[in-house]
Amino acid sequence: MNALNAVNVLDSIVPISLFNKGQANKIFSDVKKYGTKIVVKNNAPECILISPQNYQRMIEEYEDAILAVEAQKRLSKKEKYAKHDDVMKKFGLSDSDLEDAEVNLE
Repeated sequence: MNALNAVNVLDSIVPISLFNKGQANKIFSDVKKYGTKIVVKNNAPECILISPQNYQRMIEEYEDAILAVEAQKRLSKKEKYAKHDDVMKKFGLSDSDLEDAEVNLE
């Protein structure tokens, strides 16, 4: 996803009145082609438009960052962790036993 800098912030501003003038398709096309658009109403930012692909990538990066912080917290604790192979052996499992397993993480 392209980060906004001072130069392209001005180019990304879209007055909300353009939507009322039938230019929504052009605005959406510009979002796909050029990236993020900032919709302003009464000279104040109202919302940010981004492509679905960039939104998905942003959410995945956010989730990865949360998981990295959680992993770092867990690793910083001086606890003993079980090795994967030891757990599998203890419960008599093989990798093929886990191939069709469904996992729900909360």
